[in-house]
Amino acid sequence: MDWRQGSSHLPAQPVYVLRGHTAQVHAVHFLRQNLRLLSGDADGWVVLWNVPIRRPVAVWRAHKGAVLGLGSWDDDRIITHGRDNRLCVWQLRQEDEGNLSTTLPIEDSESERKEPWLLHSLPVNALNFCPFATCRVPVPEEITDPKSPSTKKLLVAVPGVQDGHINVTSLSSEERVATMLDPKDIKTGMVMAIGLHYSDSNRLHVIAGYESGYICIFAESTATTKQWQAVYTHKSHTQPVLSLDVSPSAGYFYSSSADDILARHLLKPNSAVEPKVVRTKHAGQQSLTLRLDGRIFATAGWDGRVRVYSAKTMKELAVLKWHKEGVYAVAFATDHGQEAADSGDGVVGGEREMTVAEQRVRKTKETHWLAAGSKDGKVSLWDVY
Repeated sequence: MDWRQGSSHLPAQPVYVLRGHTAQVHAVHFLRQNLRLLSGDADGWVVLWNVPIRRPVAVWRAHKGAVLGLGSWDDDRIITHGRDNRLCVWQLRQEDEGNLSTTLPIEDSESERKEPWLLHSLPVNALNFCPFATCRVPVPEEITDPKSPSTKKLLVAVPGVQDGHINVTSLSSEERVATMLDPKDIKTGMVMAIGLHYSDSNRLHVIAGYESGYICIFAESTATTKQWQAVYTHKSHTQPVLSLDVSPSAGYFYSSSADDILARHLLKPNSAVEPKVVRTKHAGQQSLTLRLDGRIFATAGWDGRVRVYSAKTMKELAVLKWHKEGVYAVAFATDHGQEAADSGDGVVGGEREMTVAEQRVRKTKETHWLAAGSKDGKVSLWDVY
C-alpha cells in the first residue's frame, strides 16, 4: 500500500488499535522481542500489553502524576518517569504477569492495583515535562560474562532542579556520577530533551535540547577533574526543543521542536559542518524516534499525524493519519525478525507445524511495528517498511 502524500491509493490504516486509557497517552515502549508494549498516560497509569493477542497482562498506577517516559533496563526491569518527581525501576518478569491486574483504566480508574516489585525509586525533577534518557555502560573487554547482571550498569539522565542543569545517575548503585551546568555564554532556559551516547573511545557525551531552541553536547574534559564542558552549541530551532534521538552507527543525532524544523547534527562536532536543517511546514513534532537500524525515524504530531522520514535524506516518506487528536508518543519495535526466524519459535527440528499461537508469536516478532500514543487515549499499531 502506498502511503505517500498525493497517492491515489486509500490511506493506510493501523493493524490494530489498543483501547485502554481514559487519559492522553504520553509514552509507549516495546520490549521482549516486540511481544510486549508499554503505554503510560496522563493519570499515571501504565499498561503492559501482550502484542500477539492485543490484551493487557499487567495494569498499575505507577505515578500520582502524568507518565513522562517509559523504558526498560532489560526484559524484566521496566523504567517509568512521572510528574510526581519520581523515576521508578520495576521488576516485572513474564512469570509475574499472572499476579497483576488486567483491569484497564477505561474499565476502572479508581480502584487500587497490585504493583510490580519496586527495585528503585529516585527523586527527580519533572517540572519541565522532559523525560529521562538512558545509556548502557560499556563492558570492559576483560569481563568474561558481559551478560552477567553485575555488569549491566545503566546511566539515567534527568533534568536538574535549576534551569539548564542535567543530572546523571548510575544504576543500580543510585550514585550521582555527573552534573551538567548550562553554558553561561548562551541563554538556554529549561532542559526539554536529553540524550546519552558513548563515543568510540568509551567517552560519555550528554546531549541536551533547551527551551530556547539551543542544542548542546557535553563531554568530560579529563578523567581526573571530572569537569564537563560544552563541546557543541547550536541554535537549530526557533521554539523549544521537544525531542531528540541518537544514531551511533550513522554518527548523527536528530532533534525536533515546537516549530516546523527537523535538524540533524554530527555526534563528533565539526565547526566546518553545519547541522542539516529541514523546514517541514508541520509545527509541533515530538517524540522523535529512530528505528534501531538507523534508516528511518518517526515523529508524533500535534496535528494527529505520525510522520516517517528517511534518516539519510530527511525526506518525508509516509504520513500515518488515523487519530482525530494530537499524537504525543511513538516507538519502533526492536529488530528481532532474524532472531525469530532462527529460533523456530518452538518448532523442534522442523518435525511439526507451528501452532496458531506459535505462528502469532513469530509474526509479532518479525513485524516492523510502529506504535503511536494519542491524546484520545488510544494506541495505534502500524506495520511500516
